[in-house]
Parts: sequence; C-alpha cells; structure tokens
Amino acid sequence: MSAHDQMRAMLDQLMGTGRNGENNKFQVKYNEPRVCKSFLLSCCPHEILSSTRMDLGECPKIHDLALRADYENAQKNKDHFYDLDAMEHLQAFISDCDRRTEAAKQRLAETQEELSAEVAAKANVVHELQEQIGQKLAKAESLGAEGFVDESMKLMEEVEEFRKKKLEAEQEYRNSMPASSYQQQKLRVCEVCSAYLGIHDNDRRLADHFGGKLHLGFIKIREKLTELEKTSEKRKDERKKAMKDRDRDDDLYSGRRYKEHYVGGRELDRRSRRHRSKSKERRDTKDKRDKDRDHRDRRRSRSRSRDRSRRSHSHHSGSSDKKRDRERD
Repeated sequence: MSAHDQMRAMLDQLMGTGRNGENNKFQVKYNEPRVCKSFLLSCCPHEILSSTRMDLGECPKIHDLALRADYENAQKNKDHFYDLDAMEHLQAFISDCDRRTEAAKQRLAETQEELSAEVAAKANVVHELQEQIGQKLAKAESLGAEGFVDESMKLMEEVEEFRKKKLEAEQEYRNSMPASSYQQQKLRVCEVCSAYLGIHDNDRRLADHFGGKLHLGFIKIREKLTELEKTSEKRKDERKKAMKDRDRDDDLYSGRRYKEHYVGGRELDRRSRRHRSKSKERRDTKDKRDKDRDHRDRRRSRSRSRDRSRRSHSHHSGSSDKKRDRERD
C-alpha cells in the first residue's frame, strides 16, 4: 500500500464516508446487511487471520474503514446491538476451530504410540512448561521492542526459572520410557489455534509460535468472544426491550396520524362546505375562462373573415381596372 493509500485509509477511519462530501466506494451504508458487523467491531476472523497459515480469504461481506467510522459515530446516538451479531459470528467460527482441534487430537491418538497414564501425565507437564516458556519469551521480546526494558528483563528471569523446571520434567519423562520411544517426536495440538507442537521443540520455535500472528489472532478472537458472551444475556434483554419500545412508538405514531386525519360531525360538515365552495369557485373560474376564450376565438375568427374579404375585394377591383384600361387602349 502506497503512502497516499495509507493516508486515505487513515482519513476514512477517522472521518467516515462523508469527508469532503465523498461517498464510500461500495455505495452502501454501515447498517446494510451486506456490511460485516464483526468488522465494524474490529473482530472479523477474515481480517485478523489474513496472511497466516489459516488465512480464510476475503470476507463475503463488505469491509470498509469509513463505514466503521460511520458506525462508531452512529452508535453514540443509538444502540445497534451489533455486538450480538458479532458474537454469533465468532461462536460459529470458534466452534468450527474446536472441532478441527478435536479431529487433530484424534488423528494423533491413532498414529502415535499410546502411552501409559503415568508417562502421558509426565509428557503433559513438559508440554505445559514449554507453552509457559514460549508465551513469556514472546511477551518479553514484544516488551523489549516497545522499549519496556525492565519488564522484559523480569520476564526473561521467569523464563530461566521455567527452563530449569522443564529440564527436570524432561528428565523424568525420559526415565519413564524406553530410549527408542523417547526419540519419537511426541506432538500435541495447541488448544488455542490447533497448530501442532512437538515435545522436542526448542525455545525459539516455541516463541515464534506463541508470538506469531496466527496464535495471537486466535487469542484476540477468543478473548473478544468471551467478552461478548459475558454480557450477552443482558444485551439480549436490552434488545428485546428496545424492539418493544420501538413497536410501541410506531403504534403511537400510527394512532396520532389516524387522529390527525380523522374528522367528523361539525368539522366534517365545515370542511365539506369549504370543499364545495372551493369547487364551485373553481368551476365558475373555469367557465369564465372558457367563455372568455370562446369570445376571443370568435373575435379572431371575425377579424380573419374581414381580412379575407378585404383582400378578395382588393383583388377584384384591381382586375376590373386592368380590364378597363385594355379596352380603352
């Protein structure tokens, strides 16, 4: 994206579709069904997971930063309850992801050597410590890049503590099973993003995973869904109440319109007399205009007849004079 396009996008996001009297390129309003409600709340999975291993492609609904700005301005004056629409969208998406996670777990259970309950528990301890290391290492790198050096150093100290615990857990896991079996790569499915994690993955690979766009994107989606679900029941009740109030207002408005237009008794008689009087005046005026027009037409007709008579008389007079002149010669 060029600098000009970036600047234009920033203006759209800040000022909406009405800046400089322009309309958005899609020629739609923010409240139309074709617009993605999840995008208006900045939580559409198609946008969050773009350019990742699970890129969903282009969203079937419209995304436009200017429409988001329009929605945010309109939301200040009227509650649209789009958070409930976004919640349903995210619920369907996360449910599908959870099904894929369970399917991946099932495949691993069928392909990997089955471990005893004791050995499996020790392997899980190693995996959990790996996840802690990867998450803290990714967070420390992020804080360091943002300039929070002290916070980053504290997290790195915690990472070192978890590394020591991981070494101890790996030793216990190694001692609980044959060496040939230990060398096999034991995989685990990430509960957040469905990616595969190996028990022998190094810290760098774990940090790349837990600090990557895919994993962080799923965290954002899941956290947003949890946030929306906490208030969903209350919001649904508020939406029902708002719909009832709107229907009641519509009924009252219809009643007012009916009363304003309904007349009877003396008022009806008065309006009827006034209507007849105006109708008579219009008819009289029309009759007068018709008579005047007929009178003018008759006058013009008589005038044209006289002109024709004069021209005919003048023509005959000229012919007689010429005839007399020839006879005299």
